[in-house]
Amino acid sequence: MEEKIFELLSEEFPEIDFKESDTLVDDGILDSLTITGIIATLTMEFGITIPYEEIIEENFNSIAGLAKMVEKLSN
Repeated sequence: MEEKIFELLSEEFPEIDFKESDTLVDDGILDSLTITGIIATLTMEFGITIPYEEIIEENFNSIAGLAKMVEKLSN
């Protein structure tokens, strides 16, 4: 799952180094517009709905956090 999300987001947002950071939100690498784009990409690719309460730093700071959230919402 992590690899698939990494490939998707690297293609969609090539200017962001998703592999090297596990503090994407905390370090200000992801802004609100980028997070909205990530939500749209994951929603379309995986057919999930990301509720407001899941839009937290823990879920968006790293590919691992995103993968964990997607897996949870896919079940």
